[in-house]
Amino acid sequence: MHQILTAVSMTAFPCLCTALGAGAVFLARPAPGGGPGQGLAGGVMLAACVFNLLLPAAESGWLAPAAGLVAGAALLLLAERLAGALENGERVGKPGGWGAAVAIGLHNLPQGMVVGLAAAGTAGQTGAAAAGALALSVGIGLQNLPEGAAVSLPVWRAGAGRWKAFGAGVASGLVEPLGAALAAVLAGGVLAGLMPWLLALAAGVMLAAAVQEPLAGAAQQGAGGVLAAAVGFGLLMALNLALG
Repeated sequence: MHQILTAVSMTAFPCLCTALGAGAVFLARPAPGGGPGQGLAGGVMLAACVFNLLLPAAESGWLAPAAGLVAGAALLLLAERLAGALENGERVGKPGGWGAAVAIGLHNLPQGMVVGLAAAGTAGQTGAAAAGALALSVGIGLQNLPEGAAVSLPVWRAGAGRWKAFGAGVASGLVEPLGAALAAVLAGGVLAGLMPWLLALAAGVMLAAAVQEPLAGAAQQGAGGVLAAAVGFGLLMALNLALG
């Protein structure tokens, strides 16, 4: 139990950062065609897909990132089709901006598991090992700042209220404690073997959602939308590279 509590506590800072990022929705102002928010969200999602998911998955070889990416995208499209059939043919992912929330939430699950694995290995320890796990938690938290905004802003631009959009952003970060607890329970060789596939599946969901919603909207805005996407990608890329 102590190991689980240690793992979950390590995700408190990342969850707080996600909530702070989602709070950007209270500062945003309405803009024609959704403004730069869609491009920023799409760029952040693409960078998270590459740097937080695919590159770590690729450390195990080429099969998991390649097959998992395609499988994750197919799973999202299938889920949307099934949801659309249940809602009289109206696909929920496209008009509501919720695809970004689902994608980043799924991305946060293996991210929380990574934190949980690191924390589980340092439960009750001090020194370099514990400091390394804490640094990982802080690094992921700082990366979560733009990700929280990448959820709340598209949901708000699509017509949801600010508080509802903020709640979506916060909820996307609450997946991380669940992932950390699961990792602490299942810590060992089996989970470590599955992690590349989980990361790649999340990357596929992220990629499909980014192409469908924020990047498609950014492309319709012309040069401004494309530039905003580049800024979002560069921001999260810089955070990843700076934090190692």
